[in-house]
Amino acid sequence: GLTLFGLGEGLLIVSFTGASPWSVLAQGISLNVNLSIGTITFLISIAVLVLWIPLGQKPGMGTIFNALIIAIMIDVCIKYVPTPTNYIDQLILATVSVITVGIGGGIYLVSNLGAGPRDGLMIGIQKKTNLPIALVRAFLEISVVSIGWYLGGIAGIGTLLFAFGIGPCVALGLYLVDKFFN
Repeated sequence: GLTLFGLGEGLLIVSFTGASPWSVLAQGISLNVNLSIGTITFLISIAVLVLWIPLGQKPGMGTIFNALIIAIMIDVCIKYVPTPTNYIDQLILATVSVITVGIGGGIYLVSNLGAGPRDGLMIGIQKKTNLPIALVRAFLEISVVSIGWYLGGIAGIGTLLFAFGIGPCVALGLYLVDKFFN
């Protein structure tokens, strides 16, 4: 599941139509330091895990694998998958990438091996503040995409595809796992 999730994240970056909010942040930081987007993604995961401490969140085995595998897959995609030359193909790749992330996310979620770093941050903030989870998630996503965009990361139609498509695609992933593995 994490391999598919990371593959999808990497493909969205390669599509050059915009990336997921946290990848826009990683891309923006990467443009300002001499480290790959995957390495920055991993370092962001570590920083987010440090924020778990005052929130009382506990990582699981899947939390650590989440940080490692997604970061590696992003760098593999960027290195080996070329950006399509025409805009229609870029949009098709962006669409396929969001579906891939969603299916990977669905597979990962049913494993119950621990929340991903960003999801654990969201859950921890929600528990501490009692704010609606949707508000907490929206605040986090809008904040990181804004900072990433300011730093030079690409936010575009692919970012919007991700924002509006990831929920239904994760639901599809959960459905497929239930259908074929239960």
